Amino acid sequence: MSSEAAPDPEAGWLPGARRLPSPNCDERPRGEIVRLVVIHAISLPPDQFGGPGIADLFTNCLDPAAHPYFREVHALRVSAHFLIRRDGELIQFVPCSMRAWHAGESAWRERARCNDFSIGIELEGCDSTPFTDAQYQALQRLLAELRRHHAIEAVVGHSDIAPGRKTDPGPHFDWRRIRDVDE
Repeated sequence: MSSEAAPDPEAGWLPGARRLPSPNCDERPRGEIVRLVVIHAISLPPDQFGGPGIADLFTNCLDPAAHPYFREVHALRVSAHFLIRRDGELIQFVPCSMRAWHAGESAWRERARCNDFSIGIELEGCDSTPFTDAQYQALQRLLAELRRHHAIEAVVGHSDIAPGRKTDPGPHFDWRRIRDVDE
């Protein structure tokens, strides 16, 4: 019998968030801690809100026949830890103890592979539309909770860790609305 304790199946799941487990995750490197939060924006189909597309993408259930754009992305194997819908609903796809596949090729402070040491938060949105008050309120609560449990050093945008490749969370994201949480 191993002297190591079995992993806690509840570890890393945030109470109050709706769980939709994604298979698109794996173990963080041994000894790695969460030190970064990456803010993303996503809408599926592009510039449309409210449908099942994002959850379907993150759970590998996206129907390529449901929309022309889905044919381009349905085979991607991606996820994030959290999604905040336009109405503020919080959905969790990956426990914080695991590595979600959200950042892709990325670097922060000259360190590559941001997925190893970050938590990814998707906001339902796009570059052309402001985010909602409900989203900022949910994000503020989530960041405060993450700071209570992790050694968060910074909150950055996807565009900060993948410049030239990514633009999210985009020009309408108001960083001032989370500044007090990030200090």
